[in-house]
Amino acid sequence: MIRRFSLYGFLKNQRYFEPFIILFFLQSGLSFTQIGLLIAFRELCINLMEIPSGAVADLFGRRRCMILSFASYIVSFAIFGVSGDYWQFFIAMFFFAIGEAFRTGTHKAMIFTWLRIENRLDEKTKVYGYTRSWSKIGSAVSTVLAVVLVLSTNNYSYVFLFAIIPYIVGLVNFMYYPKELEGQPEAGAGIREVAVHLWECIRIAVVIRRLRRLIIESMSFEGVYKAVEDYLQPVVKNMALLIPLFVGLSDTRRSAIMIGIVYVILYLASAYASRSSHRLASYAGGEEGGSRLLWKVVSILYIALIPLLFFEYYYVAVVGFVALSIIQNFWRPILVSRFDAYASETQGATVLSIESQAKSLSTMIIAPILGVAVDFVRGHDLGGEFWPVAAIAAAIALLILLTPIREKESGAEPAEPKIDYLGADIED
Repeated sequence: MIRRFSLYGFLKNQRYFEPFIILFFLQSGLSFTQIGLLIAFRELCINLMEIPSGAVADLFGRRRCMILSFASYIVSFAIFGVSGDYWQFFIAMFFFAIGEAFRTGTHKAMIFTWLRIENRLDEKTKVYGYTRSWSKIGSAVSTVLAVVLVLSTNNYSYVFLFAIIPYIVGLVNFMYYPKELEGQPEAGAGIREVAVHLWECIRIAVVIRRLRRLIIESMSFEGVYKAVEDYLQPVVKNMALLIPLFVGLSDTRRSAIMIGIVYVILYLASAYASRSSHRLASYAGGEEGGSRLLWKVVSILYIALIPLLFFEYYYVAVVGFVALSIIQNFWRPILVSRFDAYASETQGATVLSIESQAKSLSTMIIAPILGVAVDFVRGHDLGGEFWPVAAIAAAIALLILLTPIREKESGAEPAEPKIDYLGADIED
């Protein structure tokens, strides 16, 4: 099954548009504020569907939800590929949000279910990091193919249509998942059962202090990074136009080549980080220690990016963005394992969906703010246009770093899930 899990990760990241999504929007005439609003709409839709999707997956079957997810992605890619109007992008984002909502948390819960069946739960960080590394390898392969497509067509739109093919293969892959990985769906579960299940998981997420802290960390690390990461694309484009290479090509093709080089390096390094996250956790004395170490590193990186972007040292800033991606891929397997310590078998997908929904809420708030800030700096000639991105992210990272979990909550990590036993680690 690890091969099938890895194949899923490889196929889901065959998103040939991903290295060029911001440039695609800019090519379509959108401002950074409009792009930020579009991203916020996507995250709002994910928020509205995220937690219910986890409850539906737990109660009706996870494999069925994954099939629905990939089908929604296919519809989204088709709309992006043939549309050119701003309002049509919102429709595409809506279907993309359905895909995200029914995917995030659900597949992770399937992995942990398989680990429990195989009595390998102690390997959760290692196994999840390994399968995630194949996602990043898939992204590297996707980038190479995407660059070829853009060089051939001199247009960013076609990459959406070609992304449909691997997602169809992904649907076939799900057909061969064993039925045990559906979880423990309740026969005849209805709206009332979903609502009760959902309310119980939300209550748990609020009353367990450690779980609440994890959600805040996810919002501050993952949510902010998700809003920041795509600014690498215009930064690389600006760098490409400053370097006297491939001067005989159009700006689109020059940017595509440089973005391809940067993203291949980024994804391969990220794959190594995901696969090695369990080693970092061991080095730091556990997943809590590893998390704390990564918060320190990411704070330093964001602070360093502020002057680099202000003075337009884009070739150095690109290195900083790549380093952020590497840190995020060390972080994610550690965070997911920390969450699993508080998730029972029947509530796993819902708890992880709560985390993903909180992350989406953070991105929904931050993305428009970043867009407005960048457009403001561009319009008033206040230094390099992208430095507010790093400044806002640095402020949030420092806030988390300076407000660690209280001493009474520290100590040994839980040896078993606590989500079913609400007598411990709960505030009065």
